[in-house]
Amino acid sequence: MNATLLAVAHGTRDPEGVRTVLALLDEVRRLRPGLRVEPAWLGLVRPSVPRALASLPGPVVAVPLLLANGYHVRADIPALLADADPGTVGVTPALGPSPLLADALASRLTEAGRPPNASPVVLAATGSSDPRARADTAESARLLSARLNAPVTIAFASGQGPTPAEAISAWHTAGHPDVALATHLLAPGHFARTLTRTAARWTSAPLGTHPSVAELILRRYDACNLATMAIKA
Repeated sequence: MNATLLAVAHGTRDPEGVRTVLALLDEVRRLRPGLRVEPAWLGLVRPSVPRALASLPGPVVAVPLLLANGYHVRADIPALLADADPGTVGVTPALGPSPLLADALASRLTEAGRPPNASPVVLAATGSSDPRARADTAESARLLSARLNAPVTIAFASGQGPTPAEAISAWHTAGHPDVALATHLLAPGHFARTLTRTAARWTSAPLGTHPSVAELILRRYDACNLATMAIKA
């Protein structure tokens, strides 16, 4: 039988954020009928990762619904899975960076009204002190720049800067009045709301249920050795 896909999300107090994650998993199920897809959360929302894992029979592949390989992916999730049989539970890398995320970001910018030209873009992520997560965000910006054929710089809604406001101001100072803000977040919540209050000409919505994100979740699942073994079994 197929391994269960356990989608591990960050957690949020925002009900719309929770609904968006669950709707994204419905999109994954639509793309892969018959695959069991279950949610788990790192905090604030139930079920927790250990509780969800305890309720699932057979092999499980945990897919972090996170956009960079920061501390949650490298430390928190493995710790939460530590008591599980390593022969029955696998964990994948984060969703980002990926060309599929660049496709989804470009699509959201188009939906926000950004025209297909070379106007600069600020890619705004949550923020992290983890250098690997910051490097992943920089790589996501490079992929988006290639996808749009436009310059893309990065900003962080929390932690070390530049902040989105600072990054947008830098483009204005350089002579670019029209700047787009690409929301490098999965779902609505506190950070997404703060991004709507900048001086950007266009601000994209979170990635949400975009089909490219759902496809990426399945690619991460399929690439896991445990999932491949389970599908062949």
